[in-house]
Amino acid sequence: MLSVGLNWLYITLTIFCVGYGIEYLMEKWLHYRIRRLDSILMAGLVAVTVYAEVFSLFYKVGAIANLVLLLVCAVVLFLLHRQIWKSLGEWWKEISVVKKVLIPILFLLWAFFTSRGYIHIDTDLYHAQNIRWIEEYGVVPGLGNLHERFAYNSSFFPLSALYSMKFLVGKSLHTVSGFFAFLLSITALNITMSWKKRQISLSNYARVGAIYYLTTIVDEVVSPASDYPIMCIIFFIVIKWLDSLEEEKESAPFSLLCVMGVYALTLKLTAGLILLLLVKPAYSLIKKKRIKDIFLYLGMGIAVAVPWFVRTIVISGWLLYPFPKLDLFQVDWKMDAALIEVDAAQISAWGKALYNISLLDTPITQWLPNWFRSTLSGTEKLLILGNVICILVFIGAAVWVFSKKKWKELDMLLVLGTLVCSYLFWQLSAPLMRYGYAYVLLLDFVTIGWLFTRLNWKRLQNIIYFVLIFYGFYKLFVMGKYIYGCRLVECYIWQADYGTYELESYEIDGVTFYKPVVGALTGYDLFPAAPTQADIELRGDGLKDGFRRRQ
Repeated sequence: MLSVGLNWLYITLTIFCVGYGIEYLMEKWLHYRIRRLDSILMAGLVAVTVYAEVFSLFYKVGAIANLVLLLVCAVVLFLLHRQIWKSLGEWWKEISVVKKVLIPILFLLWAFFTSRGYIHIDTDLYHAQNIRWIEEYGVVPGLGNLHERFAYNSSFFPLSALYSMKFLVGKSLHTVSGFFAFLLSITALNITMSWKKRQISLSNYARVGAIYYLTTIVDEVVSPASDYPIMCIIFFIVIKWLDSLEEEKESAPFSLLCVMGVYALTLKLTAGLILLLLVKPAYSLIKKKRIKDIFLYLGMGIAVAVPWFVRTIVISGWLLYPFPKLDLFQVDWKMDAALIEVDAAQISAWGKALYNISLLDTPITQWLPNWFRSTLSGTEKLLILGNVICILVFIGAAVWVFSKKKWKELDMLLVLGTLVCSYLFWQLSAPLMRYGYAYVLLLDFVTIGWLFTRLNWKRLQNIIYFVLIFYGFYKLFVMGKYIYGCRLVECYIWQADYGTYELESYEIDGVTFYKPVVGALTGYDLFPAAPTQADIELRGDGLKDGFRRRQ
């Protein structure tokens, strides 16, 4: 727990400095100031992630990468120290007493949760080894040939490698999932304003969904899985988007949130439909003929996306993985298209509770009821049924908006439509709840909030307000039980480590590799390891040169 807290202080310092530098440039170039501290931290997190990806293309992500990052932070502090101190003073005055008390408590709670808990099966299957590859070598050509799961390129893994601090503490910390959750919990804290108003704004309905999600992952964020950060980013984008709508801001915040939407895509490709929100700022900028701003935002989006695309190409030989239909590159390390299709089919089959790729042709009328019945908890079933109702509400709202020419409602219709499309894509592709919790919750809560605010059901809103208070106390009770139940786990100094498994060695071109004796889990310690032994060869004299299919 102590190691988690110290690691987070370092992460906060670096992303704040980088984020503040970005805020300064935004004010100079776009005449827009990123005012809120959580937004500056998120901007810094995006920039540092891109930096880690770029660095990994040339060298391993470790001590030197952190040294360069610290030099950048030192330059920002030197050049902008007066502005920084002024802004910190303003933020301190603006933060309510309640938040000043709650933020340190949240920091300690999430550090506790991140120090122990359930190591996700995919982490010991390939996440841990993937992060170690980045720590040891950066990006390696054809790494996906060693095992297809290594080709799932998420920008979260270079970020995790950057902050793992193995070069300093001798073990690989994996605290970044918990840090994303901590940042989202700070953003969700603005819901405390509804206590004074006795009314929940539309953005606060999204915050309710975020709080619900956060309470479901307290025992899982110890695992460096990309599923948790991407859900947190989706919540953050929607919350801030609704905040900006309520404050009737111009195109700048919406454009910047779309850049963050590109970032969401690099965390997990399936999040790409969040970019449907791009319609609003694009229309506004084109209508106002703000050509310079259009190119600036496009440039930022490209800067976020290109390193991720390049990493995917180097790792797999394909522009998008696992989508072999887009065949653009002829490189010797290209993965077998048939293998990619099988891997994608396996994920979809497991998500649909079919468990066999030969059953993927099963009609939706057969697999959906079985999936609903066999894989969801009682609460999750209610949420999914709510989604069905929300889709019908969206269709009705769309008809109402266009028939009555309620053009002021187009902004909310775009938000609801984006959530509907994101939910349907998840539901019809690989509907594991951890892949799509944000879409499920946001579609329910934002639709309910929109109905309540438009129909002006104040009495019902008050009832919902008090129900949420009681539900919050219930969740606190459950959380307290969890803390009490794992209080004796000895993780108060060091974070719980990756799992350890019995592995056996084998050789490829004179280099020793490892595979599990039983099962498919490898953990972190023995390296390089993969769930299975691949029929591959080295492209050169060492691991840095990468792998290709045996000729």
